[in-house]
Amino acid sequence: MSWNPILDPHTPIGDQVDAIDTVIIPRARDLGGFEVRRALPAPQRQMVGPFIFFDQMGPAEFLTGEGMDVRPHPHIGLGTVTYLLKGKIHHRDSLGTDQWITPGAVNWMEAGHGITHSERMDGEMRQSKNALFGLQTWLALPKKDED
Repeated sequence: MSWNPILDPHTPIGDQVDAIDTVIIPRARDLGGFEVRRALPAPQRQMVGPFIFFDQMGPAEFLTGEGMDVRPHPHIGLGTVTYLLKGKIHHRDSLGTDQWITPGAVNWMEAGHGITHSERMDGEMRQSKNALFGLQTWLALPKKDED
């Protein structure tokens, strides 16, 4: 509950509540030694609105010398949003972006015409135990932004 009642969500009562259409249980996927729970796409639903993929990363604990290594790979015609609750990721891409994604920050990567990017934990982070927990969604871009 918020300190400001105007910000509290309205909860419908009785018949005003729509039935739940589909329940999706995320599947665990191994991405090179790092597990994500992928809710989309699912056999029951390929997309929800513009959302193509919806992944929960972690929570994961990495021992000294370990870390996440998503090697360079391409995307086209979509956008990704990465949001971390814990840990940090080094994002680099073919457009020249070189930045750290940290808890509370949002990384938006638009791959309309095509982009190659990587997401990693660097050598300094691997010198001690570290953790990672976050979300990443992939969104279909409008047709006008795909080309």
